[in-house]
Amino acid sequence: MHRVAVVVFPGSNCDADTLDAARAAGSDAYYVWHRDTDLQRADAVILPGGFSYGDYLRSGAIARFSPVLGAVAEHARAGGAVLGICNGFQILCEAGLLPGALMRNARLKFLSRPVRVRVAATDTPFTRSYARGEELTLPIAHGDGRYVADAETAAVLEANGQVVLRYVGENPNGSTHDIAGVCSAGRNVVGIMPHPERRMAPALGGQDGARIFLSLEARNATQHAGGDMRAVDGRHLRV
Repeated sequence: MHRVAVVVFPGSNCDADTLDAARAAGSDAYYVWHRDTDLQRADAVILPGGFSYGDYLRSGAIARFSPVLGAVAEHARAGGAVLGICNGFQILCEAGLLPGALMRNARLKFLSRPVRVRVAATDTPFTRSYARGEELTLPIAHGDGRYVADAETAAVLEANGQVVLRYVGENPNGSTHDIAGVCSAGRNVVGIMPHPERRMAPALGGQDGARIFLSLEARNATQHAGGDMRAVDGRHLRV
């Protein structure tokens, strides 16, 4: 069982859902406050969605200076798994733990709806229970979700296979190369804009997001055709 620290910032609003999702997948998940500097022997760290510090200045720009980010950066440098979801992705980019930046959506509107994404990388701690090329439906909820990177950075991401998720059919926010998520060069730090914790059960419209959290506990994933739930080590998500 992996110990998963869910970091809570002033303005986080997806922390409870993220904690529940990690626990439902079998992890020992717990909260870490943004002023803490001890991750309590975490195997993985998740920065959840929300509006940290009210998104003042720029999304994630203030949270990047929270005391906990020093511990998160140290954890990442040591090869520990880190996931940023939506605002968490913004924070990781602001902190320099992921390349690129998240800017205002192309049409300057807040977007909240399900989108289609394709899994582009399965060799990260959070995507190894998916099949490469698998298409998922996951919700987005962001005003600053347009991933941007200069031409050189984008070329490196593509060449190194660091694009984790890519929008399919519709690019809702104008992101460079339809990018919905990326990982670090070491592949242990992952940032995604869609909210997998909001697509964990049939009552939520499907279970496409469940394997983001199950991947931490996965060793041998049993896959079957279609986009429905997979078993991991003979165990399905508890819903």
